[in-house]
Amino acid sequence: MANAANGVERHVIGDTALPTPETPTPGLLLMGGGDRNYEAIRWFLGKAGHGHVVVLRASYGGEIGEEFHNDVGGVASVETFVFSSREASTDPAVLASLAKADGIFIAGGDQSNYVNFWKGTPVEDALNAHIAAGKPIGGTSAGLAILGEFLYGAMDGGSLRSPQALSDPLGDANTIERDFLRVPLLRGVVTDTHFRERDRLGRLIAFIAKAETLSDGRVVIGLGVDEDAAVAVEGDGTARVYPLTAQSGGALVVRGGFAESQQRGKPLRLARVDTVGVGSESVLHLPSGRVENAVSRQSYAVERGRLRELPASEGVPMVLAIHGGAGVERGDLDEAGLAEARAALEAALRAGHAKLQAGAPAMDAVKAAITVLEDAPSFNAGKGAVFTHDGRNELDAAVMDGASGAAGAVAGVSRVRNPILLADRVMTSSAHVMMVGAGAEAFAHEQKLDLVDPSYFRTERRWQQLQRALEAERKAQPQASVLTGDARPYFGTVGAVALDADGLLAAGTSTGGMTNKRYGRVGDAPIIGAGTWADARCAVSGTGWGEYYIRAAAAHEICARVRLRGDDIRIASDAVIDQLIPGAGGDGGAIALDANGRVAFPFNTPGMYRGWIGADGVPHVAVFREDEIVLPDGR
Repeated sequence: MANAANGVERHVIGDTALPTPETPTPGLLLMGGGDRNYEAIRWFLGKAGHGHVVVLRASYGGEIGEEFHNDVGGVASVETFVFSSREASTDPAVLASLAKADGIFIAGGDQSNYVNFWKGTPVEDALNAHIAAGKPIGGTSAGLAILGEFLYGAMDGGSLRSPQALSDPLGDANTIERDFLRVPLLRGVVTDTHFRERDRLGRLIAFIAKAETLSDGRVVIGLGVDEDAAVAVEGDGTARVYPLTAQSGGALVVRGGFAESQQRGKPLRLARVDTVGVGSESVLHLPSGRVENAVSRQSYAVERGRLRELPASEGVPMVLAIHGGAGVERGDLDEAGLAEARAALEAALRAGHAKLQAGAPAMDAVKAAITVLEDAPSFNAGKGAVFTHDGRNELDAAVMDGASGAAGAVAGVSRVRNPILLADRVMTSSAHVMMVGAGAEAFAHEQKLDLVDPSYFRTERRWQQLQRALEAERKAQPQASVLTGDARPYFGTVGAVALDADGLLAAGTSTGGMTNKRYGRVGDAPIIGAGTWADARCAVSGTGWGEYYIRAAAAHEICARVRLRGDDIRIASDAVIDQLIPGAGGDGGAIALDANGRVAFPFNTPGMYRGWIGADGVPHVAVFREDEIVLPDGR
């Protein structure tokens, strides 16, 4: 059945009056533009509850509807609308069908028609309402191209080829649009199709370069889908590839976050672009772009608008860096205690490295390393936490994922064996960023994390530190600061930053806080941006006088200098830790890691427990300023 009116042609197959058999659930189908994979379509129709699907297009007729209904099956009806004008986007019948649709599929064609016909119209509103309602949406070729937050609109009527795109990525021919469809799982993503078959890697890199000039400083990633492949994305962002045949291609993730600024009218130049291949046995996570069981990892340089493959030896350098707190001085520990601390640092590095070597994400390495440090009594975190004025142990921790910007933190807990694991659960299993005290511990119980009697955290060394601080406080003037007494009561924290095989960063910090602290004092460690920060270019964990790190937003400030000014990670770290913080009256240290694998260990105290490990699995640790430690140069 077909009819045409008001600039739109309608085709219907099946019975639109039938009830939807099952409740629709969120899903996203990204098809590469070739022959449609029936297994992937069945997945999509299942997400639509096997109910009523609306197909939108601007050319041809009702062929996709017939294919879905007759060849694939398992759908009550398919209604196709073929647009030939913008006026059709106000048609009441079209809008009514979109409002009732259990699933919406956007066909191939010319994406400029979709932008011209739908952007800023009730159809755009209806599509966004459908997505927000948790119903599935999909597209192929041009229909996929418009789903990303950033999209190549082909608004000049042409189709940009890779050589042209690379020759002038900021030019008028690279028509990148935004503010169209709002698909949360494609936030910060620009897509392309017919990818391998039409040699579109170069133009996707150019798309990213231009999109990042419009992204307000956010990193953009590219997702290219091969012609004979489909990417099916679950509501939680996990995705798999459906190849048409065993020999068919898959998808490619292209990492953005380009440090180099481009000039209009000039060819693209990039020192490094990392790509990750996604196959049928891989798991892709959107919108971060992380890939489990990747089928390929290849890096490129772009020189004078030409792509050049980089050798595998110049691949993503997996790196983990840790600290066990700044402020340590000779005499704080005897040789046995110092050896114990060094051994714990090495054990933490090996635990995190094992995760990275197994292909785990950076966050898993951060948690593994910090858990070891929390269990070691040498450091002011977990088992080795200091005491408050009232003789309690109150623990704080935070984590942040650089790819997604997700974060979790806890403060003032006294029964959670490993606060870093609870901070991670706040990030991954709650709608919140920070939980404190008894409420955080109740959440830990719900999450089945290890809870211990508060006596677990008591160590004689820390108890004696408190006694010395209390005695010094009693002898001090009434107006004396809480810091009077034990030499460095505000020091002592553990932290980790990691770069994984996908080029993604994460950071975490855990602490027992300040010896002799009062009134529920919380320092910088659990405050996102102060003691802990990670984004796509930089990850930082701080250790020092928390009040000063909070006022300076120290961890974020380091990464902001990397992101916005293009500062080298070591220059940015030194400027904040060795200049900004001391200039305000504070001191301490930090560890910082960039997306190129360069590590910084700034500190302005006699010592800082610190270390790093790379792909070779050899741990490097140091304690005092004069200790030699060779730093990784990154890529």
